[in-house]
Amino acid sequence: MESPIIIAGLGNPGREYEGTRHNIGFVLLDALARQQGCLWSKRREFEAEVATFQREGRRVYLVKPQTYVNLSGRSVGAFCRYYRADPAGSLVVVYDEINIELGRLKISVKGSAGGHNGLISMIECVGPTFVRFRVGIGPRQPAEIDLKDFVLGKFSEEQQALLTSKEREFVDALHLLVDSGPNHAMNRVNQKNKKQDEPNEPRKPELPRDLRPRHEGEEGIRGGSDRTVEERGGG
Repeated sequence: MESPIIIAGLGNPGREYEGTRHNIGFVLLDALARQQGCLWSKRREFEAEVATFQREGRRVYLVKPQTYVNLSGRSVGAFCRYYRADPAGSLVVVYDEINIELGRLKISVKGSAGGHNGLISMIECVGPTFVRFRVGIGPRQPAEIDLKDFVLGKFSEEQQALLTSKEREFVDALHLLVDSGPNHAMNRVNQKNKKQDEPNEPRKPELPRDLRPRHEGEEGIRGGSDRTVEERGGG
């Protein structure tokens, strides 16, 4: 029997933490659960809220640790052990990443905790190899604000609107991970972000048609395109 996929979203329980940057993992798992029509149940043995659905014949578990972010690994580690799931092949952790621009996404399978206490706990409890689904909340503003105050602060209306507009894209990326695996998902998602980061080359001014150079003996390209190389997408 194929091992289940476990998607853990990091966040802090309690209404006072709703809408904070540190709770973006909870937000995305709630969105995925709504899309799948599955309900949350409290599982005290795992110190977590859990929902589940079937996709492409494989069981998917959504896990929201209720231990607070700093002890997330304790909850997720217990869940993985119970279901005999190898984190290296089964676990996806969704969390906020201050080193990525707000609304951007990056997927990786290795790396340091980057000062994120929830990741420190995960690595201590399940090991360093699992899929990291990193949702950008950066940059820190104002720059001098304490990190704890920033991640426990709430998004502005404008920032929240941006994240809401990206919600479907993020959920689709989670489906891609489940359906196609981390390598394919990393190539698709990370390459897309890389292209968005690349500056567009300025277009060269186009000469009027009667001033364009012609090759010797050329009367014009009959039946061809009058567009320039740049317009056709060439080099």
